[in-house]
Amino acid sequence: MNNYQITILGGGSFGSAMAKMLGENGYQVTMWVYEPELTEQINATRENATFLPGIELPPSLRATSSLADALDGARLVLSVTPSQVLRTVWQQAVAHLHREAIVVCLSKGIEVATSQLMSEVLAEIVPPDGPQRLAFLSGPSFAKEIAVDQPTAVVVGAVDERVAQTVQQALATPSFRLYTTDDVIGVELGGALKNVIAVAVGVAQGLGLGYNSQAALITRGLAEISRLAVHCGANPLTLAGLAGVGDLVLTCTGHLSRNLQVGVRLGRGEPLNEILDSMLMVAEGIQTARSALTLAQRQQVEMPITQMVVEVIRGELQPQSAIKKLMSRKPKAEREF
Repeated sequence: MNNYQITILGGGSFGSAMAKMLGENGYQVTMWVYEPELTEQINATRENATFLPGIELPPSLRATSSLADALDGARLVLSVTPSQVLRTVWQQAVAHLHREAIVVCLSKGIEVATSQLMSEVLAEIVPPDGPQRLAFLSGPSFAKEIAVDQPTAVVVGAVDERVAQTVQQALATPSFRLYTTDDVIGVELGGALKNVIAVAVGVAQGLGLGYNSQAALITRGLAEISRLAVHCGANPLTLAGLAGVGDLVLTCTGHLSRNLQVGVRLGRGEPLNEILDSMLMVAEGIQTARSALTLAQRQQVEMPITQMVVEVIRGELQPQSAIKKLMSRKPKAEREF
């Protein structure tokens, strides 16, 4: 696939890291960037100083703020926008999408207004045969580490196995390994819900709680992620893999995790609006917590950690009280769904 261009929609840290990796792997890469001034900066300096400072971007990368320009001729499109603007971007982008293009969605979240997964949002927008050409990539992958060629393994899910294999072959580099699956729901929910659990683990850290408490939240967090995902049709083995436990452990323990850091600051008593106002990049777990809880309630699935996170970010519950509430729940069997 190196004989044609790859387009990346989204000029944040992850989009820029993927652009660097793929450009260095022999592709002509066009990156759509929302901010015109950032587009000019990237083209002039070969650096995204706003979202991925200190990383030199390859000469084969071209930035543009025009969706028509970005998508012209592209047969492989990576969608790397924040989840809550994915619908808006694609409602404008679809008119310029090549009819045979494969779209790989890297956004991790659940739409707040509808509680829909990104696959459901895209399926409503792309042409009738489009859903068969959609793929969804997730797994433990900090942008900064991809950008400096740290070995990384992810999973790509698609309804059509051939599409997943095409993406696997196209994006593979010596430091970026992809596995395939047909379990789109498991890949998406694992990638979205781990951000919510990371906020909870951060709250525990902010309260000064130790490794016992954090390990309990990660483990029970995986249980409720799996509970909802399986109820929605996912394969439970997916949640034991890269998109599940792999991404969960990374996001709940890695200092580069924005969601973890938001939780830490909440646990220390900082107001949520001040935390978010101070951040350049999006912490997906804050919005996803609300939509995940709505989805869980609709599916009649119990998610107590997610419920706690929502109550804390709404200001309905103090972090210390949230921990006590979790610890005082009715005893149950560990594997009880």
